[in-house]
Amino acid sequence: MQRSWRAGGAEGKAPESRLVLSSCPVRQGEPCAKRFALIPPPLGDARARRSIKTSGFTLIEIMVVMALMALLVGLVPIAFGRLSESAQYRETVRAILTDMRTARYLAQSGGSDVRFAVNLNQRSFGVEGRKRHTVPEPLQIRAVMAQQESGADGDMAIRFLSTGGASGGSVDLLRPSGGGVRLRVDWFSGRVEQEPVGP
Repeated sequence: MQRSWRAGGAEGKAPESRLVLSSCPVRQGEPCAKRFALIPPPLGDARARRSIKTSGFTLIEIMVVMALMALLVGLVPIAFGRLSESAQYRETVRAILTDMRTARYLAQSGGSDVRFAVNLNQRSFGVEGRKRHTVPEPLQIRAVMAQQESGADGDMAIRFLSTGGASGGSVDLLRPSGGGVRLRVDWFSGRVEQEPVGP
């Protein structure tokens, strides 16, 4: 007589070993001992031969990851430099426009001429009598202004008149690539106009 117990039995799982209890037939005068046997699952069962998956990286995968990291390390400084340059360019253009328009407003509201000065040697600009701004590297500044508004200290200036006009002139702010912007002051109206400058 045999009795069997099967562990698990969940659907989709590999069959497990069975524990079989076997007993000898009862014979008069002979002792009978119960014996247990562990019967392994059938070798032919496909579910019993599960492959053990190992996790890890191949040498090629590690080399690809290292190559991508090296590429990123090389590109980050370039991208950061361009971002910083663009921010400096926009801030400087905004400062020049603001100072030019401030000089015009002060001249018209105060009833006296106000000069917007540029010093190419010192790479500075601003409303005369006020704090100057400095053009950061690697930006370049150029200026075309009336000769009578040039000073011995290297300053060139655009004079905004209280009547609304100006002496006229322009200031170019250039990027390292050569492109940039030209801020032109109309001599008749004193208005500040902005136009792109090609490389």
